[in-house]
This record gives sequence, C-alpha cells and structure tokens, in this order.
Amino acid sequence: MRLYHGRALSSLKKTLSLDERKYVTIPCVIKVQPSYSFAPTPETLSKMKDFYAPFAQESPNEYVDLFARGEGFVVQLYKPNKKGETKVLFQGPNAISEAKIWDPSATNAAIQPKSPRPVFHPGPILLNHYPQIGSDEVGTGDFFGPICVCASYVEEKDLPRIQELKITDSKKMEDAYILSIGAGLIHEFSYSQLALPNTRYNEVHDEFNMNAIKAKMHNRCDLNLLKEHPHAHLYQDQFAEESLYYRYLQNEKEIARGITFHTKGESLYPSVALASVIARFSFLRKMQILSEKYGLEIPFGSGEAVTSFGIYFKEKFGQAELDKIVKKNFANYKKII
Repeated sequence: MRLYHGRALSSLKKTLSLDERKYVTIPCVIKVQPSYSFAPTPETLSKMKDFYAPFAQESPNEYVDLFARGEGFVVQLYKPNKKGETKVLFQGPNAISEAKIWDPSATNAAIQPKSPRPVFHPGPILLNHYPQIGSDEVGTGDFFGPICVCASYVEEKDLPRIQELKITDSKKMEDAYILSIGAGLIHEFSYSQLALPNTRYNEVHDEFNMNAIKAKMHNRCDLNLLKEHPHAHLYQDQFAEESLYYRYLQNEKEIARGITFHTKGESLYPSVALASVIARFSFLRKMQILSEKYGLEIPFGSGEAVTSFGIYFKEKFGQAELDKIVKKNFANYKKII
C-alpha cells in the first residue's frame, strides 16, 4: 500500500498554488446511501450524455467521463474500461427513481446490508459511504508549531480495526496514546499528510487567511489520495461554508470536488477520525523535535501560559529564533514583542 509520508510544504509559493480518555462502542447498522449501477447500451449512453450535459460539473476522478448533480442524486458516467464496457452510477436519496428513467429494472435491494452487526462508530449514525477519504487538520489553534493536515483512506473492511484501536476525534484521545499507535497507523493505512512550517505560514498569511491556507492543504491531500483511490467518497471536517471553501481554491489548477462537509466530522466519519489522529501524531512528533532542539518543553495552545513561555523563550534565544517557530498573527506575538 502506497503511503504519503508527512513533508513540509516547501513548494508552497507566494500564491499558495500547491502543492481520562473516553471511547464509545455502539451497536449500529451500517446504512448505505441508495445507489444503482448498470451498463447502458451505446444508444442509451448517448442519450444520457445529451440529457445530463447541461448539469455537468467538474470531477476529480479521471475515470469519470461525465459527472452531474440533480435534486437528490448524482450521476457518474464512467469512461469505457479496457473491454470497452461503460458503467453508470446513480447515488443519493432519489437515485433509484432517476435511474428508472434509463433502466426500468433499477432497484436498491441489492445494496442493502445483509445483517446488522456491531461496529465502532465515533459518533451519530450517518449514511457513511465506502470506500471513503476524509481529511482534518491540527495545529491551527497553537501559537507554537506547524499546521498539519491529513487525508486518510478507509474501506468498510477497516472498521473492525478502527474499532480495535479506538480511533475517534483526536481531541478526545490522550496524546500519549496517539503517540503509541501513530507509527503503526501510518504503515497500516493509506494517507496523505502535509505540514506547513511556521516560517512559511508567516510568509503567506499576509495574503491568505487561515481558512484559505487550510483549504489549499486539504485540497492537495485529497488529490494525492484520489490518484490512488479514484472511486472514494470525500468527507471533510467543515471549517468554512462549501461555497467559500471552493472560492479559496478558485486559482488552483486541480480541485477535488464532490466533498461532503460536516462540522465535527471527526465524530461522524471514520476516515476523518483517522485523519485527525494521524495529523495529531505528526504534530506531536514535530513538537517533540522542537522541544528536543531547544531543550525546553514547548507548550500547546495560545493561552497566557503560552505567552509567558514565549517571553522566556525570546529572552533565552532571541527574536529571530522565536519567529521561526510561532504564528506571528496570533495575539500572543504582540504581547511578547
């Protein structure tokens, strides 16, 4: 399995065109979003292309010839495979009724789960779709340290393992436990992780706000994984309205679309929960490296204790050294200098 190991965003240009712990195990039924797939005749395929062309949207999936969104459904017309066969996939609450226009035999019966089974789920039961890619970020509220964004890939068969590891929102997990399982996670699961060091963050923040920076990092992580898993559903812990999120990306050459956004996504989607843990693991390791470099325990957050530590750090190592490891737009910085 190919892994995308964490790396600094050294290629992030001025334009930023990238590149006690509580766990709950609950019995639940994995509900599947209504969907229907069939192989249309050449004549039907031609009619479908003409019909959905006015509603077509860009798709990040290179295997999709046409992607369109309607009321309560999305339709994807895939490019022919090596045998010349073409597949059409309808998904969404109104998927079956829409599919019946083209194939009267369309039914949702085949995709219902065979039987209920207990699985770990980090939050309320939603219509999770698999395979899925979810992304989350860490470090945006910390004065010291980088911003780490991660996207992870999860298949339904991975759920028992996620349950076993008690993966949930990383904010609800102890850092010591995350450090103990992190090295294993990055070798077991497919992921893409980016880290933006403070020096680069301080260079670009005058032009891009925090959410714009996060959007560009999330987008790149998603695109990295989509190259390996082009059929995955996309989920994201929402930090901006969907329209605003895509506005942040308007100058990007490639944009991952079709994302399902939801606040507290780490508690709703296993892939987002896993991404939050891997991002946290990366952040913690980088903070450990900083602490070892300076011989001091670098604090988390942005409270008064962090400001006091910053004043001490400046006195000990100087202003230039401080600027290398902090986010200068934080209020702490003005209090220190």
